[in-house]
Amino acid sequence: MSGHSKWSTIKHKKGAADKKRGKIFTKLIKEITVAARMGGGDMEANPRLRQAVAAAKAQNMPKENFERAIKKGTGELEGVSYEEIIYEGYGPGGVAVMVECLTDNRNRTIADVRYMFSKAGGNVGTDGCVAWMFDKKGLIAVAKDAVDEDTLMELALDAGAEDIKDEGDVFEVITDPGDFEAVQAAVDDAGIACEMAEITRLPQTMTPVTGKEAEQMVRFMEALDDCDDVQQFYTNADIPDEVYDKF
Repeated sequence: MSGHSKWSTIKHKKGAADKKRGKIFTKLIKEITVAARMGGGDMEANPRLRQAVAAAKAQNMPKENFERAIKKGTGELEGVSYEEIIYEGYGPGGVAVMVECLTDNRNRTIADVRYMFSKAGGNVGTDGCVAWMFDKKGLIAVAKDAVDEDTLMELALDAGAEDIKDEGDVFEVITDPGDFEAVQAAVDDAGIACEMAEITRLPQTMTPVTGKEAEQMVRFMEALDDCDDVQQFYTNADIPDEVYDKF
């Protein structure tokens, strides 16, 4: 994402994230519920559920919260039925944007998403209009003061990683989605702390945005973050750090 890496966007959002812990929990519970509904409540046999619970634990979600979400997904407890929808479109400056949603009301969600795109000076496009610009990958970010590059490269590549990138204050470990858990386990077993670890969509190329359009894009991303129906969003916008610093 911006700054030539997804991590650049994540680090700018970390401070605000703690203020939105309730929203984070809501989105994690939705993901756990859907993962359990689609693949069952056994984490050993359901990679998506396993990753969702790991993300919940990383946010210090109480055990009873995610266990209840699993039971709602498997039908042991009554719960809301969520639908997965992906919207694609263009933001300020023509940047590509993908928005993954979980919703119990499709009409409400598309109206909200269209409004956010329009307010930012962009528009929702047709299915597939920007998906081809992104690759689904595992991404693990490790702070540079946690390990030296050679050590990280050796253990990550041995575990199946595709690439290691130097992204300023972190190393980014890129994996095929199928190898993500093995690489993450190798990093964890080595006692190396991760700044983030997730399956994501990485842009193949970046689109620079500056000035007013960059500010519009940051506001757009904040609006997407604030929307309860939006689980994740991805963009190829390359935004200067000084623009982020204004927010």
